[in-house]
This record gives sequence, C-alpha cells and structure tokens, in this order.
Amino acid sequence: MGTNYKIIDTVAGLEKAVRTLEKGKAVAVDMEADSMYHFKEKVCLIQMATKKSSILIDPLHVKDLSSLKPLFSDPDIKKIFHGADYDVRSLFRDFTIEINNLFDTELACRFLGNEGTGLEAVLKKYLDISLNKKYQKKDWSQRPLPREMIDYAAGDVIYLFPLAEICEKELEKKGRLAWVLEECDSLSKVRTVLSNEGPLFLKFKGGGRLKSRSLAVLEALLQFRKSVAEKKDKPLFKIIGNNSIMKITTEKPVTLRRLKGIKALSGKQINMYGNDLIKVVAGALEIPENKFPVYPRKKAPVLSYKVFGRIKALKSWRASKAKALEIDPGMICNNVLVTSIAIQNPVDRRGVEGIKEMKNWQKKEFGQEIITLLRSLK
Repeated sequence: MGTNYKIIDTVAGLEKAVRTLEKGKAVAVDMEADSMYHFKEKVCLIQMATKKSSILIDPLHVKDLSSLKPLFSDPDIKKIFHGADYDVRSLFRDFTIEINNLFDTELACRFLGNEGTGLEAVLKKYLDISLNKKYQKKDWSQRPLPREMIDYAAGDVIYLFPLAEICEKELEKKGRLAWVLEECDSLSKVRTVLSNEGPLFLKFKGGGRLKSRSLAVLEALLQFRKSVAEKKDKPLFKIIGNNSIMKITTEKPVTLRRLKGIKALSGKQINMYGNDLIKVVAGALEIPENKFPVYPRKKAPVLSYKVFGRIKALKSWRASKAKALEIDPGMICNNVLVTSIAIQNPVDRRGVEGIKEMKNWQKKEFGQEIITLLRSLK
C-alpha cells in the first residue's frame, strides 16, 4: 500500500488539513513521543490518515493544535488507534484534546483472542504485512527528522483502516462488537494523574517492602536522581536505573570504596555521581528515627470464608468461560471485579445492576450466569 503524505508545520496548514479530514467518516491516528530521550516527555509527531492519504503534524512547529479538537470530539467521525491508552493520555496532557468515538484495534484483537496483539503481529496475521519497527525507539524530538523516519511514521497508520474493518467483522460474527465499543468508550476517558505531591518512593516498585530507615535512603536517592535528570533533560532511567537505586538503598554505602564494591553502578556513573551519592546516603542515615518516613498502608478488608468461597467459584466459572470463548480470563472480568462481585453477592437482576464496577456488556452477557452461580452456593 503506497503512502501519499503531507507534512503539516503551520497553523494554517493544519486548519486546511482538518477541513479535509472532517469530510470522512473515520481517521486513523498514531503518534510518536520522546520519552526515551527527555526528562519530561512530549508528543513529537501526530500521524493521521484517511483511506487515501496521510498527514504528519509537527507539534514542535505547530504551536496551536486547537483546530484538531472538534475533529477528535466529533461523535460521527471514528478515530482508529492501535493501543490507544498512551495516546489518549498524551493528547489530553499536551493539548487538552478529548476523544469521542474511539476504536482501538489492539483492544479488539484481545477480545478476538489473539495471543500477540502488537501491531507487527496482527498486521502479519490479518494482512500479511511485515512492519519495519527499527525507528520505533529513535529520538522523535530531533529536527530536522531524517526522511526515512518520516516515511516510517507515515507508513503504519494507513494500515489501521483495513485492520479495523477486519476486526469489526470478526467481532460482529462473534457477538462481541458491543463489548469492545463500550471498552473503547471507557478507554477514551483515561487521564494521566499529574501529581507532584507525596514522596517519590510511593511510585517506586518495591518501596512498600522496605523498613523506615531504608525508605529515608530511597527517598533521598530518588530526589537526587530526579534533580539530575531534570537538569540534564534526560529520562530517569538514563541517569541511574531502578535496580541500581534499590541496591544502593539496601546496601547504604557511605564510602566510594563501598559504593564501587556493591557493583550497582558503572565506572562512568561512579565518576559522575559517586561522591554525591555517598553524601546523599550519609545524609539520609543522619535523619532522626522519629522523622523517618512511613509507607502508608491501606488495611485490606477482612473477608469472610463465604466471600472467599464465592471468589473461588467465580474464578472457576471465569476460567471455563474464557476457555469456551478462547480469550484471556481477565478480558471477561479482572480480579478486582471478581472480588467486588463476591462481596456484593448479587442473587437477582437488581443486585447485578447495582454493581457499579461492572460494564453494561458484562451485566448483559454474564449477569444471569453470575446470579445462577451465586445462588447455587447458598
């Protein structure tokens, strides 16, 4: 499939392009960002296509993308993405763009029971197209962008149209299209929570297992890494990786010799940050015990043996249902929902309707089966 595309780098050019896009019933959308290269990630390229052509919008040059807002919010124009979660969050975070009528081909593929749902895998399966992903992890914030990167960006998005059509037909055949459309509607409302409040250790994997003294060291190390990353405009992992941070936290070296001995860092990192790191660790260890941070614990509700019995029965039902439908059990209902259903114990239709966490398609499709199952346990 040949790609005919135009690069949009002015506000006037964007407004003109949008007028063309608005004439169609659907647009395919993809994006490239620079999270691998900068401290604060941003959208660097937005690819949009009709069935005939693509446009590549350069948001680093087009400073006002407000003309895109009516297009994305128009419920009569379908927006086709593949793996939309990150894109939905990024479009709102960077440009306050909200999406109506989203169709996510990756989500559709999961509801069709595909094991591999990456774009590469599904395009090969359904359209026998082999993608070249060699530019996926390149720095999309560089300008000018090399021609081959631009060609690559324009290429993928055009295939979302035939892929979406195949997925919709397959879902319709299996009676699952309504499921996916409702899930896509929920997905279109996800947002990134931008909170600078609270300690950094709350978002660090493994922080909850540490004692208070180690938490103080971890927080000090995370604050140091963040300040270096911000100054250098690099992502956190390119300063010091999480595994290294955890090793320094548990070993607590206060001399360069000890820091070298624990083999948490490369020689280059020790030359750059070694003296600062041992000062950071030593400073954290001098914090008085009564000032140590405490990891906030949510007390899990004490569940009765009857609730545990229901959870077990629901998971067993879910496993056999998933096998029959040939999809992942988590697509039918995740563990959080299983627990919620077990606690609320709906034994009639009204009970099922009252479970806020259940989507309408889940209530319609599985509500009666859940009622029958839970009644049988009484």
